[in-house]
Amino acid sequence: MNLPNRITLLRIFMIPLMLVFLLVDLDSVTWWSYPLTWGNYTLPMNHLIGAFLFILAASTDGIDGYLARKNNMVTNLGKLLDPLADKLLVSAVLISLVALGKCDAWIAVVIISREFAVTGLREVALLEGSVIAASKWGKAKTITQIIAISALLLNNFPFAWVNFRFDIVSIWLAAIITIYSGVDYFIKNKNIINISKI
Repeated sequence: MNLPNRITLLRIFMIPLMLVFLLVDLDSVTWWSYPLTWGNYTLPMNHLIGAFLFILAASTDGIDGYLARKNNMVTNLGKLLDPLADKLLVSAVLISLVALGKCDAWIAVVIISREFAVTGLREVALLEGSVIAASKWGKAKTITQIIAISALLLNNFPFAWVNFRFDIVSIWLAAIITIYSGVDYFIKNKNIINISKI
């Protein structure tokens, strides 16, 4: 197994570890939920570690793809694992944020549904012998989602100090761009969906 695929697998394996820090209640561990406080800002230590793991895992997304293309190590396994890892990471953390009361459930459902819908479209395209490349809106969607999720995980750091709800604004922006990018994929690739063959 090559290095890019190992990095992708590492991203997948980091997901359950991240969920432990975000969701598991270990009252007997004294440092676990010890709050970090700066003025009116508070963040439990376990959520800080969970946020760090998410940011670290999300940052590996670009690294594995870059290494695979640069060193001519693109494989079918990588083509399967990379988007799967992205969707697992985003879905897991969004569901966690809903459980923690930091994100509205409908936003999580919209974002996760779009991911599965576009994945389905790509599968249909592969069956037709076509490959759907990532669009600029797809890349914008990924960036805004990572920023928004990070802001929510970090309890709106550092904007909490100036009473600006950047976390809420950014997750709404991420939801809007997610919807737009999904519609964009389907409009630009409508020729792939041949109803007569269904």
